[in-house]
Formats: sequence, structure tokens, C-alpha cells
Amino acid sequence: MPKLTVDGIEVEVPPGSNVLQACEAAGFEIPRFCYHERLSVAGNCRMCLVEIEKAPPKPFASCAYPAAEGMVVHTDSAMVRNARRGVMEFLLINHPLDCPICDQGGECDLQDQAMGYGMDHSRYAENKRAVKDKNLGPLVKTVMTRCIHCTRCIRFATEIAGVPELGATARGENMEVGTYVEKALSSELSGNLIDICPVGALTSKPYAFTARPWELRKTDSIDVLDAVGAAIRIDARGAEVLRILPRVNEDVNEEWLGDKSRFAVDGLKRRRLDRPWVKRDGRLAAASWAEAFAAIAARLAGLAGERIGAVAGDLADAESLIALKDLMAALGSANLDCRQDGARLDASRRDFYTFNTGIAGIEEADALLIIGSNPRREAPVLNARIRKRWNGGHFPIAAIGPEADLTYPVSWLGEGPQALVGLQDGSHDFAAILRAAKRPMLILGQGALARPDGQAVLAACWRLAAGLGMLTEDWHGFNVLHTAAARVGALDLGFLPGPGGKGLAQMLDGGVDLLWLLGADEFDISRIGAETFVVYQGHHGDAGAARADVILPGAAYTEKSGTWVNTEGRAQRGFAATQPPGEAREDWRILRAFSDVVGRTLPYGDLAAVRSRLEAAHPVFGRTGVLPRFACTDHSGPPGDPAVLSEAPFVPAVANYYQTDPISRASATMADCAATFVHPVPAAPVPAAAE
Repeated sequence: MPKLTVDGIEVEVPPGSNVLQACEAAGFEIPRFCYHERLSVAGNCRMCLVEIEKAPPKPFASCAYPAAEGMVVHTDSAMVRNARRGVMEFLLINHPLDCPICDQGGECDLQDQAMGYGMDHSRYAENKRAVKDKNLGPLVKTVMTRCIHCTRCIRFATEIAGVPELGATARGENMEVGTYVEKALSSELSGNLIDICPVGALTSKPYAFTARPWELRKTDSIDVLDAVGAAIRIDARGAEVLRILPRVNEDVNEEWLGDKSRFAVDGLKRRRLDRPWVKRDGRLAAASWAEAFAAIAARLAGLAGERIGAVAGDLADAESLIALKDLMAALGSANLDCRQDGARLDASRRDFYTFNTGIAGIEEADALLIIGSNPRREAPVLNARIRKRWNGGHFPIAAIGPEADLTYPVSWLGEGPQALVGLQDGSHDFAAILRAAKRPMLILGQGALARPDGQAVLAACWRLAAGLGMLTEDWHGFNVLHTAAARVGALDLGFLPGPGGKGLAQMLDGGVDLLWLLGADEFDISRIGAETFVVYQGHHGDAGAARADVILPGAAYTEKSGTWVNTEGRAQRGFAATQPPGEAREDWRILRAFSDVVGRTLPYGDLAAVRSRLEAAHPVFGRTGVLPRFACTDHSGPPGDPAVLSEAPFVPAVANYYQTDPISRASATMADCAATFVHPVPAAPVPAAAE
């Protein structure tokens, strides 16, 4: 490891580091525009100039100069200061003076560095250059006259997102950044261009001219619009959430965020349920909480436990899940289900339903098999991690399912479970690749499990993983990729049919007399029996609310402190950024209040007590934010008969990435994205619900 001296401080850096990284390690901040830690080095902006002793007497771009043993670097000499001031003057020659109306104002790298290296006047008297704005779609707004040609956006689109649709045309003063053929950016990660742009050339189109950063109240939280559980920051003003940005979490999302998670924020204020409703004479009418509870209690009177059921939705927090489960147990019901899509998941062992490698563990794998999943649509941030590993070299990837562009080369082995046979008996070439790999991994998607033979597919995939060396004492390569934020937490809590209990399929078609839907909208609501009394507890007027006899308004994820478990099995906590609208309340509080009405009082009265109950139910809720690495020493897998594997091809779990939940379906921005990017396809049949 080379040792070098930076402004009198000796520092040791890993081999291959550049001088800029060495300066940062020594505690000196180096100004930069084009350099980004997660992108290749471009050396465009020349703002990171430093002086190096015993080198030619000129300033060097520290981002592109390798650190060497014995090097002596000066970051604030007279030469360096003058050079940086000259670079700043050149950058501002054509930059428009529109900071007062620029959405980047207050968060702009150019503003910040101009304060340190800019002059109070310009020596440039000619007319400024103007560049035509480009149309990048409904999410990213462009003001290309502000562009300083750092090329961060080009490198991100090509290297991270894997959608090389941005580039530079012409040279010198005539150079322009844009799409080669004018079209909307087709990446599910396009919003990250806004974060990495160091000036106001790329900003958020839905957020344009909405607020200044110093007006916003910032709250750390967790994204729940997919199962990755990306770290986010919620920016609110008053009672309204105005934008959602990613936070850095190296183990989960690095610093990226999917477009749906970022831009569906406008759905939080549309189609909201803000008061209780009770159906009277065939029509829903506004009611008080007491009237709504009384209507439910009257229907429960004399009703046997086996005639009561509950279904948990995909966005539910663990606190509300445990409260609903405890309430059902108090009412004598074992009819519970969280598998709205009908996935045949086995909860007898935790590694049967989690992403055991871990998202960060993808970077350690050396071969990958994807079965019944399209990670680009189901988890764009996780897909970016797969692409990152592929960029690292020697990472063969194969997939079973309908062919799709995953942003990296894939060998397609077939469309249905019959392709598993050739891998199991070793007749397929990719079986040898997996067997020779030191750390092979398998990703099993919900598209392979949400079908009648899903249990057999799960068992076959486990046996395949065991037979090809994916399960060892220091590596667990079997991974289930979920699409619902609440699913893993619900499975941890056993929100499944108990002894003698009914699953979703049995509860439908008149299987129960009272059905409690906790934000459950993702199954065929029309299958609920006509005589079934439906209680819908949720925050949006979606499909479940349309069928309800009583509506209890709950809180969205930005309006409550809650715990969610991501697809890895990592428990994480989000915090309330705003209050629920109107008379809406946190879901666990609603259930606790109703338990009083029916004389089945739940044994907790505050959030701390609920979380103590969660930890008692499963130890994972006591170690939030931490995910221990697990190996696999027990190769016995879930039950399932490979003989019943169907020849039907796998169907993707997510057909329309932009509208997968009540919040995104209420979002006008997501509706624009769906109209722009999603080709019209025939409506897919609703998968059979889990037994």
C-alpha cells in the first residue's frame, strides 16, 4: 500500500487509488464536478487540480493521477488556488445567471464551489451560449444551457443503469449532451441523474418550482414500494410530502433509488381515505369511528372464529401485522394470509423465503441463475447491483423465463420449469459453469412461485441449489426475490393459516363471513363472496375500499413510524414525516382501539410495547438495520413433488413497474410513465391464491 504526504500529513491508501482519494483519506476536501466515486474517471472538469512535488511544474487533475509511494501533494498552494480559479472562470463563461429560478439552488455544487473559487465579476463580454433543452421523458427536466459537460449523466446511464441512451454530440463549444435519438429515457433508475448532476442541468420535472431545500423538513425513512427496502429521506413542508430522495446505505441501495419510489410521492395526496365509512342501504356513507367500530362489532356478534378471516396487504408495517394477528387470535380465528399473489412460500425455515446471499453479497458471487424473475422491473436497485458485479468481470448469468432486457448479457435457458431438468441432471452446459463456480447464486422470483405448481418449483430450485454447490458452510446462494415490502415480515410473524385455518383462496367465494383487509388490494376482489362482510383498513381508495362494507382510514408509510423487513430479511425502521390526513390513524392504533370495543383488549398501549411484542414473536425485530451473514449447513429443503411441474412458461410478477400498489396507482406522474413506457398488453389472469 503506497504511502504519500498530503499537506504535511502522511497517509496510506490501497493500491490503485488516485491522488484525490488519498487527499480525502488525509482529511482534505478536493473540489470536483466530473469525478464520482461510483463512476469511471473522466477527468473533464479539471476542478480537482493539485500540485505534486518532483513532477513537472504544473497542476495535475487529482482524480486521474495514480497515487504513488513517496509522493508529496499540495492541495492549497498558490499554483493550485490560481488554477482552480481559472477553471471556475471558464466554467462560468457560458453558465446562465438563473440561480434564483433554478431548482438546484441551495443544493448546487457549482454554487458552493463558486463561493470558494469564483470572482465577483466576469471578464467575458461576449454573448453566452444557449443550448436547446432535451425531452428525456416525464421525470427528468432539462435546462441544457446550464450543462458544464461533466458527463456524469452519460456515465451513470451507461455504467450503472445499463441503458446507454445518453451521449455527447459535436465537440468543443458546440458539444451537447442528450439522447442520440430524441426519446424518453427508458431506465427505471433515471431519477438518479438528478442527484448526480452537479449543476441544474437535470432536475425533477414533477418537483419543478415547488420548494426550496431550506423550506423542507427532512425525515429519514425506508422505501416500501418494493421489497429492497432502500434508505430514503422524506422532505415535507407542512402537512405535505414534496419529494423523496435516497440516503446512502452501502449494504442495500448504495446511493440509488428506483423511479417509482422517488416519483410516486404525488400519489400520497390523491384518493386518500381520511374518515371512516359505513355502508348503509347499499351505499357507503361517512361515519364516526364509534359508528364504524359498532358496525363491525355488530357483525362479529355471535360469529364463530372459523368464519372470520384477515388478509395483509403488501405495504403493511410489522406493528400493524402483529396487532391484526393478535386480534384474530383473540377472536378465535386462524384464517390469515399475506400471500395476495398466491405465491407458494414455505415459512417453516427462514432461508426458504429470504434473499440469503444479501444484496451486497451479490458482489461476491461468481455465477448467477435467475428463475421466474425480472429484477429490472421487480427491484431496479438490486438489478443495478447485479450489473455492477457483471461489470467487475467473469460473472456468467443465465435465466429461465420470458426473455427480457435486464441491462446485462444473459443466457436464456427456457421459459418454464422444464428447463430446470437439464440443470439438475447436468446435461445443460450452464450446470457445469455453476458447479465450477466457488460462490454461485440463484434468484427465485415470485413469477415462479405464484402458480399452482409453485411449491414444486420452490422444492426443485432448492434441490438444484444444493446439488450445484450453492449451499455451503460459508455461503448461502439460494435467494427468493420478493416484490412486496410487507411479505418477509409477515412470514416472520407467521401471518399464514394456522392449524385448521384457511388461506386466501378458501376465504374467498364465501369461505368466511367477515373478511378484514389490511391494505390488501392486489388480488381479485370480485372473488369475495357477495354475503361476506368486508372491513377495509387502508390509506387509499383502491380496489379493496370499493368492495368494503366498513372503511377504516389508516396511515401511509410516510405518516407513521413502522418496521419493515426487506427481501434479505433485514428489519428496518421508518419514521413519520407528516401526520395522517383528517381522521386517519396509525394502523396498529386502530386495531388496538377496536379490540377494546369487542372486549378483546390487545396487551399493548404504546409503540414501545408493540415493538416488544414484535421482538418476542421473532428475534429479527430486535436487530433493526443489521443483517448477519448466514451459511447453510442443513440441505434438507421444502416439501414438493418435481413430478407435478407444469410445462407452462413463467409469467413475470410485475408487468407494469410504475403502478404496482395503491400509492403508485394514485400518482399522476406514474400514470404518465406508464403511458410513456409500458406497451399495452392484454390483462393477465389473476393468479390463483395460495391455499
